[in-house]
Amino acid sequence: MANLLDTVDQRTNLVGQNRLELLLFHLQGRQLFAINVFKVKEVVKLPPLNKLPNSHPKISGVAAIRGQSIPVINLREAIGFRAMEVDDECNLIITEYNRTVQGFLVGKVEHIVNMTWSEIMHPPSTVGRNHYLTALTKLQQGDKEELVEIIDVEKVLAEIIEYDVSISEGVLDKDLVDDLIGVKILHVDDSSTARNQVKATLSQLGIEIIAVADGQQALDLLKSWIAQGKRVEDEILMLITDAEMPVMDGYKLTSEIRNNPDMSDLHIVLNTSLSGSFNQAMVEKVGCNALLSKFQPDGLVEMVQKKLKEKLNK
Repeated sequence: MANLLDTVDQRTNLVGQNRLELLLFHLQGRQLFAINVFKVKEVVKLPPLNKLPNSHPKISGVAAIRGQSIPVINLREAIGFRAMEVDDECNLIITEYNRTVQGFLVGKVEHIVNMTWSEIMHPPSTVGRNHYLTALTKLQQGDKEELVEIIDVEKVLAEIIEYDVSISEGVLDKDLVDDLIGVKILHVDDSSTARNQVKATLSQLGIEIIAVADGQQALDLLKSWIAQGKRVEDEILMLITDAEMPVMDGYKLTSEIRNNPDMSDLHIVLNTSLSGSFNQAMVEKVGCNALLSKFQPDGLVEMVQKKLKEKLNK
């Protein structure tokens, strides 16, 4: 299984080309699930787990991997099904999200597929708000087409970790309190959990969030303002975008904005749960103004205040 991910560090050339690679796996059934390879550190056979008293009920225990204690989340249970039973096909997908490392207990791990974000679809609105999918895609498996469900890991983790959206004392600049009220920011993220976290943080300051779910929606909105004769910089202070999203990712969105003279000066912050030095390199390559890893309420507020000060020359 280690060979499956030997070249993950070499796959960063896909980023910025609106492409991604998905790791496919099962949760003790025929249905295929997936997460982005860029969030995967390693895949191993499930090691012995140590139980922790009073831990979250969806945490099966702690695994000792290369000298590190890693909490193991029963992914099948975390997304609303009956808890997965441990058998010979069980594997542990070790991931890094939002600066934390955790393992997901899954069943059989299949393989990695290379796709474009344009092949990734949003879940239909008819499934409601409580599902744990960030996207769907279809794969041709022999003579039949199979649906792949891409899990919203940020939602899973938020229900276990409970991220705090409070702003630390001393972070808010008292001289900007009045100026922040009514400021508009365009936020692009396919995870409803991530959108809610940013809105809950910045709305405390009176900031208005315009939220969309993918890069194409954001680009269409920006172009509509231009078509109406509006200056993008007059409509919003900045754009905050996730990296990986269906239809159009954050890197491609940034590239499209920079190549359009009517919006090329827009301030863009890449806000991502993806870890690794490649992100900083991609920020520089496509032209983002700043990089902020999820989820940092204080860092988010400081970034907004810095840009507003520049605009107001304070």
